Amino acid sequence: MPRVADHDARHGQITDAVQRLIVRDGLTAVTVARTAAEAGVSVGLVQHYFTAKDEMLLATFTRVNRRFTARVDELVNRGEAEGRTIAVMLRQALAELLPLDDARRAEHLVRLAFADQAAHNTRLATVQQETLADIRSRVAQAIHNGTVCGEVTGTVDAADQALRIVAYADGLALHTHIDPDGTPEPAILAALDDQIGRVFTGTCRRARRCQGA
Repeated sequence: MPRVADHDARHGQITDAVQRLIVRDGLTAVTVARTAAEAGVSVGLVQHYFTAKDEMLLATFTRVNRRFTARVDELVNRGEAEGRTIAVMLRQALAELLPLDDARRAEHLVRLAFADQAAHNTRLATVQQETLADIRSRVAQAIHNGTVCGEVTGTVDAADQALRIVAYADGLALHTHIDPDGTPEPAILAALDDQIGRVFTGTCRRARRCQGA
């Protein structure tokens, strides 16, 4: 177990360094030597864990996506325990994609950098596609669950509406990134609420309260 723990810790230390370099200087600034310096380790140690730069980039991209998924899972678990509506939990989950604080801004910058790189890298493109498909699938499942509890009418096409909601959230994220002064957080979250509210038009029969979102 100690060896596994050490491996995971070193792996995270290196990929976190890659993320910091991307956020500060851009994707082109990432090299094995600069990553080693940023992480405070030797070049040989970086090469021990990653045999090529592409491997290091892929691991960083995957790590960012897993962090987002873990936060969403935590939000859903807490929301279910507190009896929140599905619409409220969905809004909280999608807000994790929006660059509204330093941590989410950093993750958004990484996604933007890799979106460009993925256009020329099949492996990165595959991770990008799988991540997006997973987000849409989760939103579609939330919509389906909404039809069960009464928040969504039974005639809604869950997959179609999931595509629209996720695309809308991505658009809000991009606008917030480009023009943070012109996209105050209350306005951005209100816009997200409005889009979700177009689908979640009913009242949940099971949730106790949906306040405090």
